[in-house]
Amino acid sequence: MYTFTDDEFEQVVADAIDSIPERFLDQLDNLSFMIEDEPAEDEDPDLLGVYDGIDMSERAEGYGFFEMPDTITIFKGPHERLEGSRADIVEEVRRTVVHEVGHYFGMDEDQIERMGYQ
Repeated sequence: MYTFTDDEFEQVVADAIDSIPERFLDQLDNLSFMIEDEPAEDEDPDLLGVYDGIDMSERAEGYGFFEMPDTITIFKGPHERLEGSRADIVEEVRRTVVHEVGHYFGMDEDQIERMGYQ
């Protein structure tokens, strides 16, 4: 099991966000990325990430001015428990970020899986 310092993991997540093509990054509005050590007790302990908010397909005109930001949370512990090298885990963090951004854009699990980001 590879273990990251908090700073290292934060940089891995930042790099994953930076890897999103600019045409999609430019469309991210009222969205915050967060890092937590573990999912909540009532969630799957192996959950790698979660999107919480109103996806783009559900937003009404004028959304965002008084709205709290949507959030994508990436969980450090479950990523560290994955089998593989540091590079394998870094790639999985990237895949997780892209997966959750897919939910932000209104994609469901089947659509994201068809794109190869299950």
